[in-house]
This record gives sequence, structure tokens and C-alpha cells, in this order.
Amino acid sequence: MNVAYIFESPRAFDILATMIVPQLEENRHGATVAGMFFMFDNTYLIAKNNPLGQQINELAEKSGMLIMGCDQCCYQRNIAGNLISKASIGCFPDLYGALCNADIDQVITL
Repeated sequence: MNVAYIFESPRAFDILATMIVPQLEENRHGATVAGMFFMFDNTYLIAKNNPLGQQINELAEKSGMLIMGCDQCCYQRNIAGNLISKASIGCFPDLYGALCNADIDQVITL
């Protein structure tokens, strides 16, 4: 099963740090993560200086999953130029285009 995550809630850090990222690192997540889209303050999670962002970057390097921050969210927080190397920025049309051939089974918003 191929999934894409949209992280928009204030609890996204907890879910990523204690569940999703460890499961991906241990190859026991149970689904292939095709992409992660970060919104609002969750864009800070993919900043270069964030340890969780570094873990996500390593996972993206290994798996090829898409990592994208909401463009307006990144610009508003002045971090657009300070994201992990695997992250891009864009809006929903960019996300749709980037994932259109990923055969997504579920989009999960957290």
C-alpha cells in the first residue's frame, strides 16, 4: 500500500517522532510512504537544524519519498532557504503533480 502524509496538526511532531519515523527506520511501517507534505508550524520539522528533519532526510535519501513544505508556510516562517536537502517547497498543485504517478492508495492527514 502506498500512502502520502499531510502534516498539519500541532501533534504531528509526536506522531512522526514516536511512531512513523521509528517504524520507517526499522522497516516495520507496513506501508510505503510515497510522500510527506508539511504545513503551518510543521514546516519547522524539515528545517536543516531540526534533528527529526535530519532523520526524515536520511529516510528520503534511502527511499526516494517526496518531502515537501507548503510554500507559503515556509515563506511566512523565513525558512524556505533553510530546509533539509531532500525537501522542496510547493503548493497543493505541486504536490499533486509530484505524486501523480505514485499510485497512492491513501492520503492521511495528521
